[in-house]
Amino acid sequence: MKLSLGFSPCPNDTFIFDAMVHHKVDTEGLEFELSMTDVEELNRMAFRKELDVSKVSFHAFLFLSASYILLDSGSALGFGAGPLLISNRFIQQDEFSKLKVAIPGKYTTANLLFSLAYPNCISKTELLFSEIEQAVLDDKVDAGVIIHENRFTYQEKGLVKINDLGDFWEKYTGGPIPLGGIVACKSLPSDVIDRFSRVLRRSVDYALENKEIGDFVRCNAQEMSLEVMQKHIELYVNEFSRSLGPAGRNAVKILFELAVEKGMIDAMPSHIFF
Repeated sequence: MKLSLGFSPCPNDTFIFDAMVHHKVDTEGLEFELSMTDVEELNRMAFRKELDVSKVSFHAFLFLSASYILLDSGSALGFGAGPLLISNRFIQQDEFSKLKVAIPGKYTTANLLFSLAYPNCISKTELLFSEIEQAVLDDKVDAGVIIHENRFTYQEKGLVKINDLGDFWEKYTGGPIPLGGIVACKSLPSDVIDRFSRVLRRSVDYALENKEIGDFVRCNAQEMSLEVMQKHIELYVNEFSRSLGPAGRNAVKILFELAVEKGMIDAMPSHIFF
């Protein structure tokens, strides 16, 4: 059986999906039609129900839970792994109501966290995550919310950190920050979702046990140094990627409860986890 599968070309995703898409582990007869693109485009593809299984931002999942269900493996959660707010200069919090800020997509968790931390900032510009640093350097925006490998490169370009939005979340909730997860379309037969879940867990286990940065990771991150690839993987691939576990599931529930409290969604969904 062939499933449409979406994930980003970032090292953490290619690292955990490598074994299954290249049949280094038993895929139980499953084949995959890949869509590899930026996470915000994956979010939008999921909204259009174009993918059977996909990586999505947890912010997007707030609005996708009627159609998609969260799998236990493959998620990006953790401590000290959140988006960073950066600029050319130090900016006071009360200045943001007058400033323009670049975000890596409306439905990214990065935008959700920024909105919680800076509710008075209404002038936002959506850019591809890899374009935000340069937009700040070129003074096209006053500040930017960066994710992925840009966490490791912004200082080299003379930019300064204004706020660690992951640290904001951890202090706000006391738990790990849920960034992105792997979701499956609820219209798929339950036995197919179950089979995919086993294969995904097998692929994550393979990645964590072998710790190899293979050709699949390298060829999709050609502009990145091996050191940055390694840091990227170490930051976003951890035991929460192997299994959400009680702490991971609780972090996702807290996110949904907060969304209800803020009026983003009407009610807590009854069926989030597979």
